[in-house]
Amino acid sequence: MSQNLFKNLIYQYKGLIDDCFGIIGDDFHVATCSDDSLNNDDFSYLEDMIDENDNVIYDRGFAFKPVFVRGKVEFILFIQNTEPNSVKLLNILSIAFLNIKQLQEEKVNKANYIKLLLQDSVLPSDIYVKAKELKIATDIERVVYVIKVDADYGEAVYDIMVTLFPQKNKDFIVSLDEQTIVLVKELKSTDDNATINKIAELIKNTINADAFAPAKIGVGSEVQTVREIATSFREAKIAIEVGKVFENEKDIINYENLGIGRLIYQLPTTLCKKFLDEVFKKGSLEHLDNDTIFTIQKFFENSLNISETARKLYVHRNTLVYRLDKIQKNTGLDLRHFDDAIIFKIAMMVKKYLSANVIKM
Repeated sequence: MSQNLFKNLIYQYKGLIDDCFGIIGDDFHVATCSDDSLNNDDFSYLEDMIDENDNVIYDRGFAFKPVFVRGKVEFILFIQNTEPNSVKLLNILSIAFLNIKQLQEEKVNKANYIKLLLQDSVLPSDIYVKAKELKIATDIERVVYVIKVDADYGEAVYDIMVTLFPQKNKDFIVSLDEQTIVLVKELKSTDDNATINKIAELIKNTINADAFAPAKIGVGSEVQTVREIATSFREAKIAIEVGKVFENEKDIINYENLGIGRLIYQLPTTLCKKFLDEVFKKGSLEHLDNDTIFTIQKFFENSLNISETARKLYVHRNTLVYRLDKIQKNTGLDLRHFDDAIIFKIAMMVKKYLSANVIKM
């Protein structure tokens, strides 16, 4: 039984109802009550007094209302008053409590289903069947966001996400662990990639402002069916992992915008190592110190323009030409030529990827 849920409900009603009232669980002990002295009291004798007609039981100044689900007692609501108005109130409360409990269970069941779906733990033949049982739309556009935070902020960030996306029948929020919260967001037909990124910005800014916590957000690609949610989730995780290597300064990484980084991630590491061996002569990479690497980065940033790069580096044009000649001598690649520059750029990305020991999803 949802003891915490009922405890909160009784606490809210306590100021409105003068009489002592509470709930007995299916073990016939008081689960929660407006009078703390009755908590955990044994009412097992009621078992012999209950009938399947759902009638109210009167005993020792109390009125007891059994609530059945599929022919079995789910819980018993009671009030310490047998007057007609109090019994009427008892019947109203029993309906309200049952409806709230069923809504809570439906929410939990949906969250569990989504969690299993993300983890690829639902049989393909059961995906649509279970979704229809839980009244989850099966063929609708969605995107998955993976939010990574420090463990200390996980609970607070989950609460923020629940408040930020309250439409529980459309948007699903799942806490996978203390550091990982997942949002499965339903999209409108007019939503495009810009809208998807704006939602990520909203999430990041809200977490930063309300929880004072840094967050990394991976965004999967847009999918059309409930079966594909796991794919978008996997892509969102890949976006975070690849982003750590190539775009570590970014807090939001969209799988659709990973570019060459995504291609490198999909290659076997053995092929990546072979590529590096083919591109660089033995020991040539070791001759590239930090200053040389910095020069190369600036040269790329300025579109292989020698004059502009020299100006940004505050060096003479001939000094930069000398450095580029030296790089060509060590590596066999002339970065002033576009093809060689592309090969060098990709090779350095591959080297960075291998050094990071990225875990493949």
